[in-house]
Amino acid sequence: MDTTTLLLLADGRFPSGGHAHSSGLEAAVAAGRVTDVDGLAAFLSGRLATAGRVAAAFAAAAHLAATPAGHPADADRTADGERAADTDRSGAGDHVAPGPGVARARDALVRLDAELDARTAAPAARLASRRQGRALLRAARTTWPSPLLDLVPRHSDGCHQPIALGVTAAAAGLTVDRAALIGAYGTVTGPAGAAVRLLGLDPYRTQAVLARLAGACDAVAGAAVLDAAGPPAALPAHAAPLADIHAEVHATWEVRLFAS
Repeated sequence: MDTTTLLLLADGRFPSGGHAHSSGLEAAVAAGRVTDVDGLAAFLSGRLATAGRVAAAFAAAAHLAATPAGHPADADRTADGERAADTDRSGAGDHVAPGPGVARARDALVRLDAELDARTAAPAARLASRRQGRALLRAARTTWPSPLLDLVPRHSDGCHQPIALGVTAAAAGLTVDRAALIGAYGTVTGPAGAAVRLLGLDPYRTQAVLARLAGACDAVAGAAVLDAAGPPAALPAHAAPLADIHAEVHATWEVRLFAS
């Protein structure tokens, strides 16, 4: 069950809008910086070490922040031993009842969303991340209805995608390490799929590139789980300035194949 759920959420066909984003690859191709399979491999390796590390850590941290409030059996306990958070399942729809554990979870997720916003330098990249987060939550509410999803910070453009991913993974019953793995994996599979369309690359060779990155992806996810145990301000802040420049340039194009 856990493994099947992992595959469903990590699948590029999951209707969360990821297929519409190249994560900067379209601009990199137009600039002549990625022209072949070797260039794609370098692009994906760099992305995994930067955006992948950040996304995985924030997805894991969001999972840890949300889980106690939505799973009473695992909730934080007050000094007198009572549950700090509970779930009110009365009425037509489930929702998370107000309580100190729920308030802490919401505050933690708001803080995580703000920290990730600060780590996303390009306004175009911030908007793309929030739009993907909003699309992911929309799909999650139908696929895995859960009161946990009500904890996600409300923002006019949506919350950042890794925050939505961490909470969605928790709502789907996945463990924190699975949330981190999906976060890391998604940062490379999206651009890899886009490369086949943008450059007409051999899909078999493209998959071979992803296969060679499997060990690195696992390592990034493992490190992310350890990172997530620390305070939000100490989470990874790896940056790729050229990717930020590409994001802003891409946003000015009148005609483009991908949204980012």
